[in-house]
Amino acid sequence: MSEIWSKLSEHRRQTSEMSITELFERDQNRFQSFSAQADGLLLDFSKTALDETGLNALVDLAEQAGLASKIEAMFRGDPINVTEGRAALHTALRSQNDTAVMVDGQDVMPEIHQTLQRMESFAGALRSGAYKTVTGAQFTDVVNIGIGGSDLGPVMATRALAPYHDGPRCHYVSNVDGADITDCLAGLDPQTTLIIIASKSFTTIETMTNAATAISWLRAALGDQASGHLAAVSTALDKTTEMGIPPERVFGFADWVGGRYSLWGPVGLPILIAVGRDNFRAMLSGAAAMDRHFQTADFRHNLPVLLGLVGIWHSNICGYNTRAILPYEQRLARLPAYLQQLDMESNGKSVTLEGSPVRRTTGPIVWGEPGTNGQHAFYQLLHQGTHVVPAEFLIAAEGHEAELSHQHDLLKANCLAQSEALMLGRSAQQARALAQSRGIPEGDLDRMTAHLTFPGNRPSITLAYPRLTPFALGQIIALYEHRVFTEGVIWGINSFDQWGVELGKELAVGLLPLIQGATDSSKDGSTLGLVAKLTASTPAT
Repeated sequence: MSEIWSKLSEHRRQTSEMSITELFERDQNRFQSFSAQADGLLLDFSKTALDETGLNALVDLAEQAGLASKIEAMFRGDPINVTEGRAALHTALRSQNDTAVMVDGQDVMPEIHQTLQRMESFAGALRSGAYKTVTGAQFTDVVNIGIGGSDLGPVMATRALAPYHDGPRCHYVSNVDGADITDCLAGLDPQTTLIIIASKSFTTIETMTNAATAISWLRAALGDQASGHLAAVSTALDKTTEMGIPPERVFGFADWVGGRYSLWGPVGLPILIAVGRDNFRAMLSGAAAMDRHFQTADFRHNLPVLLGLVGIWHSNICGYNTRAILPYEQRLARLPAYLQQLDMESNGKSVTLEGSPVRRTTGPIVWGEPGTNGQHAFYQLLHQGTHVVPAEFLIAAEGHEAELSHQHDLLKANCLAQSEALMLGRSAQQARALAQSRGIPEGDLDRMTAHLTFPGNRPSITLAYPRLTPFALGQIIALYEHRVFTEGVIWGINSFDQWGVELGKELAVGLLPLIQGATDSSKDGSTLGLVAKLTASTPAT
């Protein structure tokens, strides 16, 4: 692999002066050569600096990293999460066939199917009114209490599928900040609200703190019958039983499903409640279709692999340490935050699988906002700033609002114009002509020309799909999951653990007594000073 890395770096050095527009001028079929499709999903990466030589070298890199065998190992159920000795089988949760998937000598598929059927039965009864409140009414609202993967995935998908909502209204609480749960519960009636507590271990401090607040809210209205308005996503049946939640309202999942990969199973219960069985299964089918594509397509036409290879090119070869996720789809407003966790928690690693320091940059910084809002916020930096930020646009051919198709046309025009502008820029000659057309005095022309010049040659990727359906959403999420895996394999890191989240949580437990009045002279001066300030201050009048 070292030879290929060197080849890529040298190729970049030799071609860095060639612009993306020049690549289009040299190859009239560049769009066809540098795009790929699968089940209606189009990935266009032609507006990057990659040429055939660079792309072929990247494919060689993936092959030398053993990506094909690693893909097989993941789907087979091998313990590829080596630091925890676990499989990474989120893909099994969305498989709707009976092909056996073995973990420790046992086929896990029967239990997955049984759990999904239990979820569908419960959600169906809740949606139809067969499962009633303790007062005999129908549930109108569901509050999911979780954090991290138990929140980001479900809330993102629920918002994305708003046109398909026909069940109880779903709300989400994650932050231990009391404002989050206060604002959520303020507009709800405890007599018609179901609380879902999502914590595998039932010990996650933020979730259990919020759960206690929610249960107190229920008890104030329902008394001892409050547990009738509780359900749980957990494997800790002893703890859920202590809380009064019967086993039939508890849905667990195995430790071979990581939190940020878990919306396909019980963590997705609120999605299922919101959109119903058929739409939830359509989302699973979209992800399963992407799984099959990832397993079977050759690397040169494999969407997740290509997306990962472009990411490697930008991060490691071009030196761009960030990527912007820009969905031109308001209902995907939470997708950047979801992908931020998926990518940065998975690949924000500094040691290899063997425990040695990584030799190259891993885990780029992921951020973003929906278009067109972002255009009026940070696109100035994308176009004229000193940082080059590869942009990843997402756009549907049509929206759900047929009567507002003219607005969707404007949305598409904005999306395509932004990627075009990033690539083309505006030359000094064009800028000077523009300044003259605006009547800028001759003495100010040089200064205004500099301000109106855009460097261009800034890379972008566009992901296009027919419409944001449940199937398309499943495709998109699975695409990015496998992109993260592809990059992790090439870097030689474990994309399925997250030890980096532990230390801060441990220290928070130790700091709580200090916040509440205890003393500890072993703490550093900054921490002690901040504790003193935050415990002594009083609200301003």
